[in-house]
Amino acid sequence: MSTMSAPVLTAPSAHARLARRGWLRAGALAATLAGALLAGARAQGAEFVGIVYPVRDLTLSVHVAAVVEQVPVAVGQRVAAGQLILRQDSRLQETERERRRVILQDRSEIDSTEQRRRLIEGLVRDANALYERAGTVSRDEVTKLRLELEAAAGRVEQLRQAKRREQVELDLAERELAMRELRAPVAGVVTMVKVQGGEWAAPGEAIVRLVDETVCELRVNVSPAAARRLANGAAVAVRIDDPAVPAAVSGRVTFVSPVVDAASSLVEVRVQFPNADRRVRPGFKARLRVEGSS
Repeated sequence: MSTMSAPVLTAPSAHARLARRGWLRAGALAATLAGALLAGARAQGAEFVGIVYPVRDLTLSVHVAAVVEQVPVAVGQRVAAGQLILRQDSRLQETERERRRVILQDRSEIDSTEQRRRLIEGLVRDANALYERAGTVSRDEVTKLRLELEAAAGRVEQLRQAKRREQVELDLAERELAMRELRAPVAGVVTMVKVQGGEWAAPGEAIVRLVDETVCELRVNVSPAAARRLANGAAVAVRIDDPAVPAAVSGRVTFVSPVVDAASSLVEVRVQFPNADRRVRPGFKARLRVEGSS
């Protein structure tokens, strides 16, 4: 009669134990490396790309509708603040200004009336003296002279008020004349001129574009986590994607949007930086790194 032998259970071999230990060590090492990489990424922060704009990018228009007489600037020309950019036909306004100036300068009536007032004032003093001391002048004559003095004084005041109105009218005429000129509100470069002499220009039409690139602004959208690490006035470094500007540019945060864009889930941030040497050209891409924001 045959007998069945029971299965023999053997202990794990040395090779199996070593393999198992190796797997455990490898897993622990991988976890440690992953944690280190994640911590390093968080420490390094995140980089966001935006566009550089000039802070002052002005589109100019004329004040009144008229024919253009002169455009003394050209595209690419650098102009100073207050420099003439465009002049409209202003012959009628110049004539009106001169007419108002002549009227204001005419003081013949007010001078003669003032002289008459002084003469009557002297007569009143003399008449009062004669009436009080000798009685050779009647009260009616003294009263009549006093009335003439008051009338002359009133007329002088009327003429003085008229001169004030004439000064105001002259100021208005000069203002009307000045409105026929378009001057640069800031220093900058003319990048667009859409009219020439003889053409019609009306208010609201984009006629001249003036760019001042001495102060630029990076407009960039960042994550909400990065936005929480930025505040108005904070100093940041901006790297321009231009080989001509290898070094980072120092700037300051001027705006952090209080809202998150619903479409992109990003927050708009603006950083201004000086560009007096005009090294940075507006329109280039630039990068803003926010530490500890990934």
